[in-house]
Amino acid sequence: MTEVVRLSDVRKLPNRVFFNRIELNRLLSLYSRRVMSGEWRDYAIDQGPGRATFSVFRHTAERPTFSITKLAASRRKPPRFALSAGPRNLMQSASIDDVLTLLENQLRLIWSAN
Repeated sequence: MTEVVRLSDVRKLPNRVFFNRIELNRLLSLYSRRVMSGEWRDYAIDQGPGRATFSVFRHTAERPTFSITKLAASRRKPPRFALSAGPRNLMQSASIDDVLTLLENQLRLIWSAN
């Protein structure tokens, strides 16, 4: 069924955060390089109050290997980007470039033969 929605109600939604085109292009570029190397296999983009999250997975049914979260800007601060691996927060920065540089240069998955 169809539901009538007032535009004034939708416009009042607080702290909606999205990745802009440049940020999303950078994220997907890194993702595609890691897919080609066989390290990552899937991704998800999630939006919550005051945040947007790009998560990458080694296997689809698992928890995210890494998550990059864009946190809402406040009046005094620009948006912040956070990198986490599971429950651990690895870094926060005002620039997505800093977060992606850490992922590109330092963080890799290591497999062991069991």
